[in-house]
Amino acid sequence: MLRAAASAAAAGALAAGCDPKRSADDSASRPAGGGPTPHGTGRSAPARQPAARPPTRAPGLPAEIEHGPRDGHAVALTFHGRGDPRLAGALLGEAERAGARVTVLAVGDWLDEQPAMARRVLDGGHELGNHTMHHRNICALPAAAALAEISQCADRLRRLTGSIGSWFRPSQTQRATPQVIRLARQVGYPHVLSYDVDSLDANDPGAPAVQRTVLDGIRPGSVVSLHLGHAGTVAALPPILDGLRRRGLRAVTTTELVT
Repeated sequence: MLRAAASAAAAGALAAGCDPKRSADDSASRPAGGGPTPHGTGRSAPARQPAARPPTRAPGLPAEIEHGPRDGHAVALTFHGRGDPRLAGALLGEAERAGARVTVLAVGDWLDEQPAMARRVLDGGHELGNHTMHHRNICALPAAAALAEISQCADRLRRLTGSIGSWFRPSQTQRATPQVIRLARQVGYPHVLSYDVDSLDANDPGAPAVQRTVLDGIRPGSVVSLHLGHAGTVAALPPILDGLRRRGLRAVTTTELVT
């Protein structure tokens, strides 16, 4: 089933991209408690949408977080949010079927093109964060330009979800400069999210290589860097999750990992 889903999604990536739209949130007009609509139709109101988490604050942890507790049984799989939404949806579906929750760090211009993906991430029980507006080399930018990269993506997230997102991860770097950490805090992120395991999946080495790299490097508390929009990553996710289960580890959101 996985290979078929990944193949279909990859084939779809060669076609014209879809841009699903959602109607504006009408939660203000819904009655509390999911009872009948006020118009007396007898139909149940739609379930209230999951709330977007505010930026995570983890007292006692550094300004830049690379991993969580090493004495626990959890890890965080984090995904740089960009690429074909069909591949992104396939990957989230694989995670949900396995009972895993992930963290997606979305690029702002991707949210402009695929606004429904913000809600899709949250609806699946995952968490959403900021990965800059245009995915530029943020550590090489002057302060004003770097601030714009962070704040513009935060604005997109706020408009789509009501929150600037749980985390900020700098683009094109594993670790942030002191300037980027300061600017992220200025926008509202107490921590910058780094990682200790790089899957190297953005190079498209194939699913077995992605699986091997992740499972060879991961340990309790690890934060793993992965990417949406790559068919090999979709195919690698189920065996990665199987490997974690065999080691007694579970994939949780980064906030769950560190708080």
